[in-house]
Amino acid sequence: QVQLVESGGGLVQPGGSLRLSCAASGTIIRLNPMGWYRQAPGKQRELVAGISSGRTTNYADSVKGRFSISEDNAKNTVYLQMNSLKPEDTAVYYCDTWSLGRHYWGQGTQVTVSS
Repeated sequence: QVQLVESGGGLVQPGGSLRLSCAASGTIIRLNPMGWYRQAPGKQRELVAGISSGRTTNYADSVKGRFSISEDNAKNTVYLQMNSLKPEDTAVYYCDTWSLGRHYWGQGTQVTVSS
């Protein structure tokens, strides 16, 4: 059974940084595409950053230059480093993956950017 567990969210002031973690079990992340999404209240879930099966990365325009996705294969964990955070980055952040044709989501972690 594939499980994704996010952590690292919290309250941060504008301009601050956070690093989110997504620990995977039941699958090997380096074999799968991995992504970070976010959903703000009243809005649709949107892709923030992703790593393709070929290990290329992509980012939403709104976070380019501020966020960075990476992976630690030894820990089977994907990270989202978020710098220069803005109030509009406030959302629940989810990681996802596809494994053997099935789509999996984590439970999400809340990020709140506020002074």
